Amino acid sequence: MSWHPRYRSSKFRNVYGKAASKEKCYDCVPITHSVHDNHFCAVNPNFIAVVTECVGGGAFLVIPIKQTGKLDPHYPKVCGHKGNVLDIKWNPFNDFVIASCSEDSTVKIWDIPNQLLKRNITSPKKELLGHAGRVILIEWHPTADNILFSSGYDYKIMIWNLDVKEAVISEPVKVLDAHADVVLSMSFNTDGSLLATACRDRKIRVIDPRAGAVLQEANYKSHRVNKVLFLGNMKKLFSTGTSRWNNRQIALWDQNDLSVPLLEEDLDGSSGLLFPVYDSDTHMLYVVGKGDGNIRYYEISPEKPYLNYLMEYRSHLPQKGIGMMPKRGLDVSSCEIFRFYKLIPTKGLIEPISMIVPRRSESYQEDIYPLTAAAQPALTAQQWLNGVNKGPLLVSLRPGSGAVNSVPQCLEPEPLMKTTDLSQQQGWGERMPLEDKQKPREIEDGRKQLKVEEKSPKNEQTCFSNCFDIFECPPPKTENELLQVFYRQQEEIRRLRELIIQRDVQIKQLELEIRNLCTDTGSN
Repeated sequence: MSWHPRYRSSKFRNVYGKAASKEKCYDCVPITHSVHDNHFCAVNPNFIAVVTECVGGGAFLVIPIKQTGKLDPHYPKVCGHKGNVLDIKWNPFNDFVIASCSEDSTVKIWDIPNQLLKRNITSPKKELLGHAGRVILIEWHPTADNILFSSGYDYKIMIWNLDVKEAVISEPVKVLDAHADVVLSMSFNTDGSLLATACRDRKIRVIDPRAGAVLQEANYKSHRVNKVLFLGNMKKLFSTGTSRWNNRQIALWDQNDLSVPLLEEDLDGSSGLLFPVYDSDTHMLYVVGKGDGNIRYYEISPEKPYLNYLMEYRSHLPQKGIGMMPKRGLDVSSCEIFRFYKLIPTKGLIEPISMIVPRRSESYQEDIYPLTAAAQPALTAQQWLNGVNKGPLLVSLRPGSGAVNSVPQCLEPEPLMKTTDLSQQQGWGERMPLEDKQKPREIEDGRKQLKVEEKSPKNEQTCFSNCFDIFECPPPKTENELLQVFYRQQEEIRRLRELIIQRDVQIKQLELEIRNLCTDTGSN
């Protein structure tokens, strides 16, 4: 069995789950009562979205990730659907775009503003009309921009190209009609060239989505599949389901031969669904139980026994759904390698759970943070539709190694210095004063420093909203917090004034240097 190996060398064998403190949870959240087996939660480094209850239609909440604590009962919602919202997914390449599907047979794409929501959002950016029944699943393509897959009760999977001008799209670019029943789960391989599906007819299929051809099909009687997952580039599939005796069961498959599983294992006799989550960077597999508070985690290896049990996070609070933070949103300073967001409807609570590798050093641990998928697409929608395959772009999580955020939609701050025509402001015939001639090193240092400071704003991504950053600092709720924000603003104003003074001095030095060079050139 996978939990029996006695000694095994692994840097992840001591990984443990740590629940966030009460202040860092999201309280008083009206979590949906829907009985569908979906995550009901989507997370990115800027926002957390959760499906909620709404009278007269479907809705979900979008909360800034830093705005923890009690939620205002009148907090605005995204509520343009006429039926209950069944699934939500953030665009992996744009943190301000989210897709939702509903019982009203539609898929909608929403633009989320970078300011705090002040009123309900009811008008979507795009609306996708094509399904004949309720739409229960949506998935973004992992490497191609603006490609979305949807599946519904009409037994069809539709592929949508969102890279068009039309606000209402009624014709998908491709319809996959290979299933005889409702599709319960969809998963892509690393480059998005293959799609694995789990269907209510108890079959696992591996499909070429562009050709619409079924490449492999599993018809294994003793494993009734609910969820299926590609395990990165390991050419394996992982599925969760139930056995003939209704025990919760996991299975591992060779993607090129689905006749018999490589491994099959009963876990327990509970009735809740098992959500599998795979981290291809660390080769760790998490199995989250719906209706209980446990998260089992394993390490995947290419050789037998393939599945190596590590540990189990236990909690007495049952989870209805789960959200996963992308790797670029983790706290690498605390050796956090994964983060879940547990939906606990009995308490109206969203509780972050951090998976941590215990290390004493506070420096960046490169061995547990390999290159990970970037927030930029590797392909355009048309390139993928034309048959091009490409793996995800990779970035390092090392602080300062480069931008790992998605395409920003932030209000650009006004530049502190504008380029002007110096020849119109100063006469070229004037000589540089003698005391300025004697400071060539200072002038050169000032020129270099100005170059560095002019480059730095290009790398920084700042989002302003009413004089504060909603992602770093949620709006003040008490008088003490308001005073703290005021003092921070005063300090920022003072710092900016000093920066402007320094820039003015550097500009003057550069003007004098240019005049001196032009005068010397004219005299020669």
